[in-house]
Amino acid sequence: MTENTIINFSDATIALQYNLILNDVNLSVKKGEFVYLIGKTGSGKSTLLRTLYADVELYQGECTVAGFNLKTLRRKDIPYLRRKLGVVFQDFQLLMDRMVQQNLIFVLKATGWNDKKKIEEKILEVLTMVGMETKLHKMPHELSGGEQQRIAIARALLNDPEIILADEPTGNLDPETSDGIMKILFNISNSGRSVLMATHDYALIRKFPSRILECAEGKITEMVVAG
Repeated sequence: MTENTIINFSDATIALQYNLILNDVNLSVKKGEFVYLIGKTGSGKSTLLRTLYADVELYQGECTVAGFNLKTLRRKDIPYLRRKLGVVFQDFQLLMDRMVQQNLIFVLKATGWNDKKKIEEKILEVLTMVGMETKLHKMPHELSGGEQQRIAIARALLNDPEIILADEPTGNLDPETSDGIMKILFNISNSGRSVLMATHDYALIRKFPSRILECAEGKITEMVVAG
């Protein structure tokens, strides 16, 4: 494993409640790399992502993520791992009873931020990155699906993560809105952060080509795309 590697699985087995999901997982993701994780529903994409942010325990083998060894990770260190990761879900998972600004303040305070001025500056910075700086005082229900997903991406960026894990981030969005989300995710990758994105939208992959890992029949393989 090189210094440039941010995720590394070695002879890993991923299981959920003793059900084998993925076996013999050997893969690595470099810093600043954009990687697609593709496969049918139930093929293990989401479980792999959940393993990376320590929501599912690594069953066997080795995996390091942003300098943390998942095999030896202690429960009390999970919050420190998660600060190095930003997670984006298909269904946004915003707090619907709070304005955009309050959604982001909640995350910062939960991760130890106290300085009011620094909190305000950070929120403006991440909202500007996703083109949502004018939506501070909007409630989530006042925003479109695409706008809510942009807010969710801004939230994922709050603690300057080294990796963004995106689980079907365009799954609930129309094609035009999805394109906007993809451009944001590629900009994030171009700024030096890794992005690992689970999707089954092949049209999107053709439009925004990058490295592809495929989950199928309990294995992960590198997909070589012709042309």
